[in-house]
Amino acid sequence: MHTSLVSLARSVWKGPFSVHFPNLQEAIRSGTPIKTMARACTIMPDMINAKFLVHNGKDYIPVRITEEIVGRKLGEFSHTRKSFTYRLTKNK
Repeated sequence: MHTSLVSLARSVWKGPFSVHFPNLQEAIRSGTPIKTMARACTIMPDMINAKFLVHNGKDYIPVRITEEIVGRKLGEFSHTRKSFTYRLTKNK
């Protein structure tokens, strides 16, 4: 399990930050994605096989939850910045 720097700042007695998704089990069964803006939400084991659409400030990025990413944050998989490349000329 990977720990993020954000989880180190939270008190141990509080536990991980998680958002309650009321239709989570129904969405897992049907395969419909859940739209969310909760990027700081910690991924819990009951979210495995769920599909989320995580907001990155402009668009919703699809994220599928697997066993390997339990304990990390939803925002880690929805990047907010695009990669930048230089072009030599405008015509190429």
